[in-house]
Amino acid sequence: MKNLTLTAVAAIFLISGCGTVQSIIKSSFPYTSTLVVPASSKSGTVLSVTSSASSFDEVFGNESGNSYVKDVRIAAARLVASDPRDQSMGIFKSVKVFISNGNSGEVMVASRNDVSTNIGSSLVLDIDNSRFVDNYIKGSSLKIRMEYVLKETLAKDVSVRTSLSFSSSPNNQK
Repeated sequence: MKNLTLTAVAAIFLISGCGTVQSIIKSSFPYTSTLVVPASSKSGTVLSVTSSASSFDEVFGNESGNSYVKDVRIAAARLVASDPRDQSMGIFKSVKVFISNGNSGEVMVASRNDVSTNIGSSLVLDIDNSRFVDNYIKGSSLKIRMEYVLKETLAKDVSVRTSLSFSSSPNNQK
């Protein structure tokens, strides 16, 4: 009987705090995208590649999850080699990551200059959380653009998984 009461109380809190729960989910799960750096990229020049991004909500069909959050800021940004998996991110001299959607312009959310040659297959970027990015995240078609400079030419295409995590506050006015 005690377990049933605890379960009922937990369910009531869960249902009544839906905005808070969505906020926690939204800030806990990143937007991800796979960007392909072509082997034809020239070293020493500024190049860019763009791809659509997806979130936890979109994967599970919860398109309205964005309406439960406000004051969204970038919390973390990371690049990980996905093909080949052991590719060093030291191929980059510098990297900048921008987000955009169909309704707004573009904003830089993360960057890294002077990437170490022996950094490994994962690269944590420096974030710019000085602004809210609600207008970008709340759009229906988030895109991630990576602007990069290579240290040297590549032997083959390199796939890079981009992961952007966001922090937010619950929007209780929904």
